[in-house]
Amino acid sequence: MGIVRPHLWFDDQAEQAADFYVSVLPRSEVTNVVRAPAGVPGVPEGQAFVVEAVLDGQHVTLMNGGPTFQLDEAFSFVIDCQDQAEVDHYWDALLAGGGEPSRCGWLKDRFGLSWQVVPVALDRLLFGTGGDPEGSARAMAAMMPMTKLDIAALQAAYDGL
Repeated sequence: MGIVRPHLWFDDQAEQAADFYVSVLPRSEVTNVVRAPAGVPGVPEGQAFVVEAVLDGQHVTLMNGGPTFQLDEAFSFVIDCQDQAEVDHYWDALLAGGGEPSRCGWLKDRFGLSWQVVPVALDRLLFGTGGDPEGSARAMAAMMPMTKLDIAALQAAYDGL
């Protein structure tokens, strides 16, 4: 594993978020939970303070730190999906329990973390080297109003159908 890893600040739901992400993503586990001792500002004694997890091989730290800072779209995780079934699966799973869809394959889960659920084909359709620039422009135009990405519709736009 590398030396760089994300550190996510939650108000008071770091442990619940980690458990949720582990349930959704393959090759994931919570590896450690540090409970708050008395006197940690904004975190009741005994509540999860720092949660260490591995999400699909990526080490991630989740921390309960109170409401001082909030997650926003400036940070997101990207899920590269092999096909539409994977897009549908992760999209539905991450929206479960109160998430909010956005545009162009972005969503916020119920904990406020932003995700991009994208097919691996998107890079080829939008930015492929040696491809069809007009097809890429059509695929981009088709993607812009989408919430969940539709691979068949993006491919059809690229192909001019």
